[in-house]
Amino acid sequence: MIAPLPTAAPVTEIELQLLLEAVYRYSGYDFRDYAPGYVRRRIAERMRAENVSTISGLQERVLHDGEALDRFVFGLSCRATDLFEDPLFFLELRNSVMPMLRTFPMVRVWVAGCGRGEDVYSLAILFREAGMAKRYRIYATDVSATALVAAKQGLVRDTFEGVARRYLESGGLFNFVEYLSPDGPAPCLEASLRENIVFSGHNLVCDGSFNEFHLIISRGVLARFSKSLAFRAHRVLFESLMRGGYLALGPSESVRFSPHQRCFERVSEAEQIYRRIR
Repeated sequence: MIAPLPTAAPVTEIELQLLLEAVYRYSGYDFRDYAPGYVRRRIAERMRAENVSTISGLQERVLHDGEALDRFVFGLSCRATDLFEDPLFFLELRNSVMPMLRTFPMVRVWVAGCGRGEDVYSLAILFREAGMAKRYRIYATDVSATALVAAKQGLVRDTFEGVARRYLESGGLFNFVEYLSPDGPAPCLEASLRENIVFSGHNLVCDGSFNEFHLIISRGVLARFSKSLAFRAHRVLFESLMRGGYLALGPSESVRFSPHQRCFERVSEAEQIYRRIR
């Protein structure tokens, strides 16, 4: 009896694999091991944004248009967020993490996958209000050059009312308007908040540790990865965190099943904030 031929993969699935492989070979950006559901959603968004009807059409666009490639990388790697998003997370940082960080003469922080910088600037405000304006350095990294350009601008993209409300819910001590620059046509955070921030390219998929940090924040990044990729990223984050340092993840992320889960203790019942104990 002749064995039946294997069922052919749907055309769109073949196109998807070819697109990710082509982007990797052409640019070095590797999205092949990102979570499949996440990739499909983001590519569908990119197709609508680029006004193409097929994945093959999107592939042709990103391989022949440098700006389209930048938009593609930004679209797959950047998490859309706002200042003080999840205000209870920042309230927990104020109450459970900042008191310990204040005991160090100088604090190094890494925001991995910083996107447009909203978590970075929210954190800078927390340090200022903790009386540590000159005693910290934030390294804000992202795989997307487009995201880093946007992050350096420090624009306020949400309504002032929305940001001010979340700021107060996070335990804010002042009127949020004090952090806005009076210059420029668009609402923007004051330049002094950027003095202790270093923006740089870094890819958790293939780059390694580059310093030892007291606090690492990586919210929503690991959720995009496959299990094997998340396993590798967890190792990089662990190797970058000093003993006694804190790791803060997104609400759908955890150190469970990571290579070093026994080296952490959870310090918050409500938020995914951990302390490295060994």
